[in-house]
Amino acid sequence: MAKEFKFLLSIILITTFFSVNAQTNVEFTKKNFPTRKEAFSEAKKNLKLGDQFYNEAYPKYTVALDYYKLANAFNPNNALLNYKIGICYLNSPTKEKAIRYLKRAETLVYNVAIDINYQLGVAYHASFEFDKAIESFQKYKNNLSPDDYVNKAKMLDKKVKECETAKKLVSDSVRVFIDNLGDMINTPFPEYSPLISVDESMIIFTSKREGSTNNKPNKYNEYDEDIYISVKKGLVWEPSYNAGEPLNTKTNDATVGLSPDGQKLFIYYGLKGGDIMVSEREGNLWGRPKMLPKTINSLGKESSASFSFDGKTIYFSRHEQLPSGDIGDSDIYYSTQDKKGKWTEAKKLSPVINTEYNELDVFMHPDGRTMFFSSNGHTTMGGYDIFKTELKDDGSWTVPENLGYPINTPSDDNFFVLAGNGKHGYYSSGKEGGQGKYDIYKITFLGPEKQLIQSNEDNLIASEINPVKEEPVIANVVEIKTTRLTIVKGIVSDGFATEFTPLEAIIEISDNANGELISSINSNSSSGNFILTLPSGKDYAIAVKKDGYLFHSENFNIPPTSTYQEISLDIKLLKMLKDSKIVLKNVFFEYASAKLDPKSYQELDRLVQILQENPNMKIEIGGHTDNQGSRTTNQKLSEERAKSVVFYLAKVIDISRMEYKGYAFDQPIADNTNDEGRSLNRRVEFKVLSNEVVK
Repeated sequence: MAKEFKFLLSIILITTFFSVNAQTNVEFTKKNFPTRKEAFSEAKKNLKLGDQFYNEAYPKYTVALDYYKLANAFNPNNALLNYKIGICYLNSPTKEKAIRYLKRAETLVYNVAIDINYQLGVAYHASFEFDKAIESFQKYKNNLSPDDYVNKAKMLDKKVKECETAKKLVSDSVRVFIDNLGDMINTPFPEYSPLISVDESMIIFTSKREGSTNNKPNKYNEYDEDIYISVKKGLVWEPSYNAGEPLNTKTNDATVGLSPDGQKLFIYYGLKGGDIMVSEREGNLWGRPKMLPKTINSLGKESSASFSFDGKTIYFSRHEQLPSGDIGDSDIYYSTQDKKGKWTEAKKLSPVINTEYNELDVFMHPDGRTMFFSSNGHTTMGGYDIFKTELKDDGSWTVPENLGYPINTPSDDNFFVLAGNGKHGYYSSGKEGGQGKYDIYKITFLGPEKQLIQSNEDNLIASEINPVKEEPVIANVVEIKTTRLTIVKGIVSDGFATEFTPLEAIIEISDNANGELISSINSNSSSGNFILTLPSGKDYAIAVKKDGYLFHSENFNIPPTSTYQEISLDIKLLKMLKDSKIVLKNVFFEYASAKLDPKSYQELDRLVQILQENPNMKIEIGGHTDNQGSRTTNQKLSEERAKSVVFYLAKVIDISRMEYKGYAFDQPIADNTNDEGRSLNRRVEFKVLSNEVVK
């Protein structure tokens, strides 16, 4: 019995010895590794290299981590090394991996660093262990000196509040699908800052991948930023390609913002502190980027920008330059275009949006009222979260609303853009399971249950195309506000050409209520394509113009309650030749009357300009009606309306060059059996009778 007792005691002592020994801090000294001199030398070298990158003024934690992990594989029982590995992970997309190393460091040496509890709080926060995070933050706060308490208590209270917010948002998550865009877009290298054309047909983004314009990795084994583009064919993204010169240079070039029509691109230029440039698309090529004026670019750092739907306002983020020369916190500003086309001095947006912390990555939706941005202030659940605010009728902004979990996480969430239909968002994230350090993801917002079937079908199609996929988050149904936007997509071509001939035409959008020009864009010179974004709530007049051609007009009277819709137009411009004829879609009359509505004047003034520029042109104005009522009544009404137009033009143009004629309902262009067809048949036409060119 005594022998058995002694044997058991010896086993306990040996076990205790190794247990204690395993928890002992082991310094990187030769005496601790007498039989592993060569391996020790290599580990010491890796530790030294890691420290070099860790201790830089702007630490390169990713590079340091690679060396530290090699040193840790040799000696996993060094408290300080484990602490540093934890800090490196906290400065990476996978912050949750820091817990293992920070806990190990604390076990090896109690209070290995004065901020160990703070760093553990950050790690627990990132790994969704919010109660543990709160406990660690409180423990750190309770042990602060009086001076440190004054300086850090507010920050720690904010951290605790973020954890409380995170608990609420996670418990009531929004219903979304989050899909990795797949290897047509993403690579093992970082991809971020996605920009989407309003119809989701094109994506432009930034990547630090091999094959950049410079194609020489720096000392950190990182490639320069370049701009890449992909277009969608059906539901599939084509392989992304380098945008090339002049967008990309032999230094860093990054995406910042894209106009709704996809024809203007904002680029970040970082060589002089951080400014914004703009490039305009010319056919299939991008023009050389030009610096935005000093009313927008400052001595500080401008890092994101977005056009309003009409192109007359730029929203952007700016880090002010401090008196010390350093760069301060970021706020969102705006600048408007004056009547001469110049950008006015930038102003800071409302304090409702800008906080004492950072607001950046601004994106103004083409509906003209919804803004998204990232902030580490407001009700964030940690790091930067994405928020939404809306412009009210009185010019003020609503209180920013957190987009919720899982879109937002305890880590940084940035670079969010929303498609025109409001169903899909795009952003970059360092999620587990991605292809690189940062990948680009598509968010599908799920509506009420009745919309869920279609959303799931869309998602199944997407998952077949892009196999890397996040699990759907099923939570309480949240109300998805209707996107009140009309997208008009079209092609402008030569109506007389025997083969398809695209035209670069000027497309003017005006408000029929007051005749004010809202915006003006050009169709693409190579394809003839154009995209217009028309927020609900206006009566729009559209005029498509090109020298040598008759203009084409469209009218879109969109009520404030109209939901999202897409309209396609195939516009064939006609040269000013005999018998060319156009419908004047923005000429209006009072009900059952020949009296012109003042909304017609803008359209008729375009006719005046054509007649002035073609002094030998003779024309006919033809009036047409639907088939409601008697022929006699319609004949008289159609003729009187044509006459009213001619008399308006005769204020400037010699009346001998003009004829008018009423056709009643004899020349319908649509079905008279329904309201839509009858509306199209009630029209005024402009016809060229002759046009002798002046030599």
